[in-house]
Amino acid sequence: MSENQQNPQVQETEDLSQLLKVRREKLDALKEAGRDPYQETVYDVTDFALDINEKFDEYEGKMVRIAGRIMSKRDMGKASFIDVQDKTGRIQSYVRKDHIGDEDYTWFKKYDIGDIVGIEGVVFRTQKGQISVKAESAKLLSKSLVPLPEKWHGLKDTDTRYRQRYVDLIVNPEVKDTFVKRSKILTAIRRYLDTQGFMEVETPILVANAGGAAARPFETHFNALDEDFKLRISLELYLKRLIVGGMDRVYEIGRVFRNEGLDTRHNPEFTLMELYQAYTDYNGMMDLTENMYRYVANEVLGTTKIVYNGIEMDLGKPFERITMVDAVKKYAGIDWNEVDSLEKARELAKEHHIEFEERHKKGDILALFFEEYAEKHLIQPTFVMDHPIEISPLTKRKPENPEYTERFEFFMNGWEMANAYSELNDPIDQRERFKAQEELLAQGDDEANTTDEDFLNALGIGMPPTGGIGFGIDRMCMLLTNSSAIRDVLLFPTMKPLDK
Repeated sequence: MSENQQNPQVQETEDLSQLLKVRREKLDALKEAGRDPYQETVYDVTDFALDINEKFDEYEGKMVRIAGRIMSKRDMGKASFIDVQDKTGRIQSYVRKDHIGDEDYTWFKKYDIGDIVGIEGVVFRTQKGQISVKAESAKLLSKSLVPLPEKWHGLKDTDTRYRQRYVDLIVNPEVKDTFVKRSKILTAIRRYLDTQGFMEVETPILVANAGGAAARPFETHFNALDEDFKLRISLELYLKRLIVGGMDRVYEIGRVFRNEGLDTRHNPEFTLMELYQAYTDYNGMMDLTENMYRYVANEVLGTTKIVYNGIEMDLGKPFERITMVDAVKKYAGIDWNEVDSLEKARELAKEHHIEFEERHKKGDILALFFEEYAEKHLIQPTFVMDHPIEISPLTKRKPENPEYTERFEFFMNGWEMANAYSELNDPIDQRERFKAQEELLAQGDDEANTTDEDFLNALGIGMPPTGGIGFGIDRMCMLLTNSSAIRDVLLFPTMKPLDK
């Protein structure tokens, strides 16, 4: 037995090298014959596979021009069948020597799976009942020099799929469906917000001060100014400046960047939507969230019932509303209203094996209990309200209980889907909150905010009472497309280098 027969990987590599060589030789022959496919520019496409397949009665006998990628080919001598895949799906084409001419057919027989072609012909149904296009011309528009992975029954390795998304989209149709749906989700969000009087805006990505969230930023250096800058971790502080400027309802959908790890729900570069509305509070943001989620689900899925991993979540019912204190009482059996000191909070944490740091205060420990005991139970749409002041540096206090704030997080499937506040508009209080964040930063919390003097100046000019919210668009897309990982809804997710 030869070494290659003993090692399938070596044999596979040699087979691929031979295929690449053959395809390059075919390209060279085309160029020598004056048929360089890369010189083709415009092809007038008049029709698409989906329309022809779904409306055959209208198309039968009609001349069409389609274009797409050859996904299969069956040579029968003087005639051949190919499947052509365009942006809408696949359709068969019947190509005969006596229809397209001897010379063109000779070249056509050398076309490969993966080549991009333009077919002009008449729509008909074969004797076996297959809707097809009877080609009168078959033009090569681009040569595929690297074969598609069809011989391995599609691209299944997830790591390769994410790295070569362009191949993934070609050979796994359900992947394209996910991203079509993602586009529809974003369109529906914009349509809904437009009906509510919101204006879409754009704010800086490269910033001197990355604030508005508890996250570690990416840092870079701006050579022209010889200054260090950061990539934004949030959209918040600039959008609030616009509220100060009199733009009462604004939103932005954009990429933000957080220097954190990779897992099924986290990618360091992700899509966030934040919106701010003057003269309302976090109750108004709850109403908006509930109405928007229902609208988007109906527009994209045609129903308010979402099934994710076999679990049904109903957006048609009123969303549950519960305070963080009540959630911890319900799921951990601890009434935080009876926890009257930091010492007692630490004792409870130790008893329940909740790890905390020396810098953590009573409110921080409450949040740790909530994360450990309550989050996983919040499957149906739920607003968790009234977070402790320690973890809410940009939020208004509750007047009747200043240890807590007018803040909520929206949960589904045990995931945080949105975070909202009655926005803090007191510049004096905000300066004190920034000061507390600076102290945390000095103690080693690299996710703490730093003081933003220009933002404080804006608050000093005067910001009206405002409700604001940030939505995780990628997680929303995961739920509405039944995708198991965030990388399944990002066209080009962040990947470790292959050499690592």
